[in-house]
Amino acid sequence: MHKQKTKKNSSVKTVDRSFRSSVNISNKYIKPYFENSTSTRHSSRHFFSGKSMASPQYYLTLFFLLPLINRFTTAAVATQINSNSVLVALLDSRYTELAELVEKAILLQTLEEAVAVHNITIFAPRNEALERELDPEFKRFLLEPRNLRSLQTLILHHIVPTRVGVARWPNETTRHDTLSDDPLHLSNSESVKFVGSAEVVRAEDIVRNDGIIHGIGRLLIPKSVQQDFNTRRSLRAISAVKPEGAPEVDPRTNRLRKPAPPVPVGSAPVLPIYSAMAPGPSLAPAPAPGPGGPRHHFDGESQVKDFIHTLLHYGGYNEMADILVNLTNLATEMGKLVSEGYVLTVLAPNDEAMAKLTTDQLAEPGAPEKIMYYHIVPEYQTEESMYNAVRRFGKIQYDTLHVPHKVLAQEADGSVKFGDGEETAYLFDPDIYTDGRISVQGIDGVLFPSMAETGLKKTKSTETVDPAKIIPKSRRGKLQEIACNVLWNCVNT
Repeated sequence: MHKQKTKKNSSVKTVDRSFRSSVNISNKYIKPYFENSTSTRHSSRHFFSGKSMASPQYYLTLFFLLPLINRFTTAAVATQINSNSVLVALLDSRYTELAELVEKAILLQTLEEAVAVHNITIFAPRNEALERELDPEFKRFLLEPRNLRSLQTLILHHIVPTRVGVARWPNETTRHDTLSDDPLHLSNSESVKFVGSAEVVRAEDIVRNDGIIHGIGRLLIPKSVQQDFNTRRSLRAISAVKPEGAPEVDPRTNRLRKPAPPVPVGSAPVLPIYSAMAPGPSLAPAPAPGPGGPRHHFDGESQVKDFIHTLLHYGGYNEMADILVNLTNLATEMGKLVSEGYVLTVLAPNDEAMAKLTTDQLAEPGAPEKIMYYHIVPEYQTEESMYNAVRRFGKIQYDTLHVPHKVLAQEADGSVKFGDGEETAYLFDPDIYTDGRISVQGIDGVLFPSMAETGLKKTKSTETVDPAKIIPKSRRGKLQEIACNVLWNCVNT
């Protein structure tokens, strides 16, 4: 009770301060006109006494000051609000969230003038509708200082400048003007009253001589405010500034390098695929391009999702899909590469082949990524193109994303066999997925780089030689030297 009295007294003090300020303004700007000129005082005295006519200066001053006096007088009368007013009751009621919005919208003066002229009806939303049920993003939009006009329009949309009580509630849908430009529609359905789409939950909750307050179940949002919110949200979504690198200077000429010419739509990427890949095991340390790529010609993310779903529906390749999506971030990386315009061929081992992987093969850090990168060829190949190639050229080495290793392909038993040595795999399920950018070929084994490739450098670096076992190479002309020594000994004997 003490809190309510304090709030009530503060609202009354607000009204008194506004009245005193208007009177002070009128005294400040009107009184000097009649005190600064002695001729004006004499003229006005003679005029009212009927002894002489007023001067032209007096008429000119009176002509300009009469509208000003009328306006200040009206404002002073309008701000004389009774403490039992519906506006004071709103500020001291259960609708604390709405009262707080009224204060933040700087609408006290406007509502005081409206109450002085009209008998108003206020539709006050529940506190829960403004606290919990309101979209947080929309609430932030209303409380931003630059959106003050939208907040004022929203609040004024809940106030009708006529008294609408339960007895005068229309049975059919009727249109009522509000203090904003957007009207409200009142309706009645099976003894349930509606204001727009909001149900009246507390009819005539507060009744005063100059107005009524009805409690409603939700906030009423006018179309103009909704349009402003949608426009602001759309502008915020596209207002990001694309970062641009600093200008590069050619060290040979000390001049700015010219930017690269625009790339035609649908053309192949300028950089090799290794320059566009993200940092990873044995990969080029270049950052991956952003999602969608700068040219937005291809939707790589959707294509990668499509081929992974195809693997799952095809059956027998669940382990491969699980590694691409969950154990590694290769699915995201492949989507970015395809969005940039690169093409890929995936040699997908089936579940039986993946089950043969040992713990030691997967224990090394980055091992799943290395294995998968070795099964991705940066070319677009189908079963027909690869078979024709091995039939024509015999053995072919395809580049992989596991730099610098390559995968060997050759013809065997009317199919294509990948790998060399013991770790080999046959093309088992051809053309599981082909869309022009990504090709998926099922194989029946897991491929690893050949031991000759991986062990060559280790052998050269780790091989040691015992100095005691070094045998000097025979010198050139050794046989001739021995023959000369034999002849020399014979001559001496």
